[in-house]
Amino acid sequence: MIKCIKVLVISILPLFVSMSFSQDLMSERIRKVVGKKRAVYFTKGIFYSTTNKVSSTLKAVRHSYVAARGYERIVFDFNTTQTPKIYGYFSDDMKKIYIDFFDASLGGSIGSFGNSKFVDKIDFYPVGDESLSTEIKLKKESSIDVFYLEKPGRLVIDIKG
Repeated sequence: MIKCIKVLVISILPLFVSMSFSQDLMSERIRKVVGKKRAVYFTKGIFYSTTNKVSSTLKAVRHSYVAARGYERIVFDFNTTQTPKIYGYFSDDMKKIYIDFFDASLGGSIGSFGNSKFVDKIDFYPVGDESLSTEIKLKKESSIDVFYLEKPGRLVIDIKG
């Protein structure tokens, strides 16, 4: 009987440990990404766009920082007039931004991102032919503003510390 209890405890313990480290996305605020800069910065939460479903290719990722503005701008350039549908999650305590671009692929040569004030690195994970996942690792705790621009399609993330 004691052996059965030990086996039960040992088999259930990992379940509780993994639950304690999982994300509770239901408690996160959800923001719709719009086609203009709002200067509404947030430190965590989910963001998404409902733009038209277009197949696109990520051509380039560029950034700029101007001290007078107080933020760094990250721009994802696409080969279409609109951005693809996106779903993203920002976690300031993990210092990461996760973005899924639906019906999007990675262009042949994105090139080097260079030195950045807030971004440590950007990783791309193509998921088949239907989507592209992106992980942006930040250097320090920050807040972001996310919006898109059209003609050509661009996703813009402004980051300030």
